Amino acid sequence: MRELIAYMTAEQPRINATLEDETRRLNALVQPVVAHVLKAGGKRLRPLLTLLYARALGYTNDDIYPLACSVELLHSATLLHDDIIDDADLRRGTPAAHTLFGNTKTVLAGDVLLAQANSIVSRYGDTRLSACIADAIVATATGEIAEIEYLRSTDHPQDTYIDIIKGKTAYMIQASCQLGAMAAGADTAQVAAAECFGMNLGIAFQIVDDALDFSPSAKEIGKPVGGDLREGKLTPPLLMYRDTLAGAERAAFVTAFEAGSFTEAEIETVAAAIRDLGLDARTRALADTYLEQAQTALDALPECAERIALTQTIDYVRNRSH
Repeated sequence: MRELIAYMTAEQPRINATLEDETRRLNALVQPVVAHVLKAGGKRLRPLLTLLYARALGYTNDDIYPLACSVELLHSATLLHDDIIDDADLRRGTPAAHTLFGNTKTVLAGDVLLAQANSIVSRYGDTRLSACIADAIVATATGEIAEIEYLRSTDHPQDTYIDIIKGKTAYMIQASCQLGAMAAGADTAQVAAAECFGMNLGIAFQIVDDALDFSPSAKEIGKPVGGDLREGKLTPPLLMYRDTLAGAERAAFVTAFEAGSFTEAEIETVAAAIRDLGLDARTRALADTYLEQAQTALDALPECAERIALTQTIDYVRNRSH
């Protein structure tokens, strides 16, 4: 992943500087909350995808950076809102914003970021770009509602889970790729390929994340092992684990899952069983089916350094350990 790492290293300072420039435009009362969530860091994958797609398709103007950062601001807004919805105390090992600033101020700061993302995109004067970011916001919010609707449900199929994570994660990654392709003036087929790449990469990203929820390394990033089990989210490793059970054992698991009554010791036992049965590996294999589709979508791009880096984002998602 040498090329991708080099690209990330080269671009992160400019991406972070752009995020700072954009958030300095906000009211001073909002800035501390926004600065806190942005300080949590991350690899800035979404802006990077916009840059890579735009440049792979021939866009050379430096005015691409604010557009690339618009989805990162959207993503940051969802983090602020999600931590309140999930009653999470930590975000990447640091206190969640709502624990420091209160729920009301944090929700409103998230709303400001959603509006700011739209405002940035509108500057480019292209209705396709504006529609793209708006659609991503609608899909993401809808995905969050669907996740809440199916909390503690044990009888919905895996297809429902996929629909949830499309909204929760994948549409934002898809939008990052679309924005880059559209800004570069890509044709209909190239934009569709960018959508396909982003959607499948995003689905795989969330599936791998759900596998990592049962890894001891979860603690390294401030997440409790088995967080999805505590919250009542029937992710693939939990669905697979449920299907290994039968009779009274399965009934007991379903009852405890639906009631949210697992003890910490029981959660550790389930997490250990998922690892021992290789269900985390099976979950990653499921992610691979989507990564293969993402790889095929890159055939629409010309041979270039950016295409190599995009290929390596597939390896990055596949091999994530935290």
